[in-house]
Amino acid sequence: MAVTQQEIENRLWDAADELRVAMPEAQYSSVVFPLMFWKYLSDTWEHQHEEFLADNEGLDDLSAEEAHEIEYRDYQSFEIPFIHPGTVQQRRASWTSILATITQPGLGQRVRASLQAIETANPDKFSRLFGSMTWTSEEVLSGEVLAAVMQAMDRTPKMHEGNMSHDVLGGAYEYLLKRFSDGSGTRAGQFFTPREVVELIVEVLDPKGFESVYDPTCGSGGMLIASANLLKARGGRGYTLSLYGQEAVLDTAGVARMNLFMHNLTQFKVEVGDTLKDPRFKKPDGSVAQFDVIVANPPYSLKWKPWSNDPRALGGVAPQSSADWAFVQHMIASMGPKKGRAGVVLPHGVLFRGGQEAAIRQRVLDDDLLEAVIGLPANLFYNTSIPTAILVFRAPGTKAPERQGGVLVIDASKRFTKAKNRNIITDADIADVVTAYHSKFDADGNPVDPDGEGGLSARFVPTTEIAANGYDLNIGRYIKQAVAEQEDLGTLIAAYNIARAERQKTEQRMLALLSAAGIEGFDE
Repeated sequence: MAVTQQEIENRLWDAADELRVAMPEAQYSSVVFPLMFWKYLSDTWEHQHEEFLADNEGLDDLSAEEAHEIEYRDYQSFEIPFIHPGTVQQRRASWTSILATITQPGLGQRVRASLQAIETANPDKFSRLFGSMTWTSEEVLSGEVLAAVMQAMDRTPKMHEGNMSHDVLGGAYEYLLKRFSDGSGTRAGQFFTPREVVELIVEVLDPKGFESVYDPTCGSGGMLIASANLLKARGGRGYTLSLYGQEAVLDTAGVARMNLFMHNLTQFKVEVGDTLKDPRFKKPDGSVAQFDVIVANPPYSLKWKPWSNDPRALGGVAPQSSADWAFVQHMIASMGPKKGRAGVVLPHGVLFRGGQEAAIRQRVLDDDLLEAVIGLPANLFYNTSIPTAILVFRAPGTKAPERQGGVLVIDASKRFTKAKNRNIITDADIADVVTAYHSKFDADGNPVDPDGEGGLSARFVPTTEIAANGYDLNIGRYIKQAVAEQEDLGTLIAAYNIARAERQKTEQRMLALLSAAGIEGFDE
């Protein structure tokens, strides 16, 4: 009988809940996901092994080497090797093999040895897949608690294609990601972008079959998976996408790799490293690799070590206090020249902050690379309540003719539903934003069909108007109700910061004029 989504989700949460006596919820993922994936690999390998035996009843006529060759050529796509082969301690590095020893001391060591053996035996597929595995240490997680987690997880049905679809498996994985983020705040939320925000970016960028999709801060891989899911939902083949991701945290990169495998997406590469300091995807000449679609939700206002001499620094170098524009510059450099497009979620500060960020913003606008700014509601994310915006970029010269020489500004800040821990955007809201994004605009920048963009406020703003405003992209400058209707604290704070920045810029201009006129004594 087919396994239901609810059944596997409940059983997996029961397993995760065994960790409550040992660690905070924010750390559950580092234990649960490696164990879940190990069980999935083991169940899949054993299922394929049984099919191989059933199909080859004359196995006695074959040598061990011949049998091994047939099995791994025609049945298995990865190997579950033996630990301590050729000794009395020999056992396969499988879930069932180690589970049989669960009452013996040293369980964590055996689990670690099994996971490392799988990584070593499958370097092309599973290298560094399981992360640091610090949780296998008795000092971090006692053998008693680890045993309880494994026993609870073993009550889940067999995790292989003969028993459940990859849609169910992937859905269960996503369920746990969301559950961990809902209950644990910042740490887990750092690598989990809410599903509806991901879907909105992917809908706008609209990946096509056989294109490449790249996420420079990929977290758990949700944006890469959503790209394949959207293509599949539209009748395409999601597995034809070439998926690339880079993630700074080793354990989180492992979560992303496991997530992709659980969704039956195997054409991917996830690298570990700091994207700004050490981009791992490069061309033979050393420049950053380029892709058709780039998606990202980078860490906001990250303090960083600015570049000293980097070709990505279009228009200048972002300040040490905030790497927001550095991530944008990296994404722009990563856009393929023919059809490259990028979508990134960032705080509103990138739209109006001065100094080095203003210089970069001016260059990006002068080069006509920014296609759209979509203002989102506040309190959408697990780790911050501030309002954010999606910025959409196009490779030089690839904007549609009607979108050249300006920026589409959409205010979706009021399109949300309040939920338990945060605001959410409904499917209807997503559809309305996408409709507004595809709308036609008249010579004044107003929608040709005002009812056609789902009741959202939208304007196509010429770059000349933005330049006249000092290259300030604050949505309230171009869509007045975006300011008039603001009520929540996060947005009020953002509005205050905008006003404060405006005052400081005005004061600086005034002082410069006074100084030029020889009038001194007005310095603060």
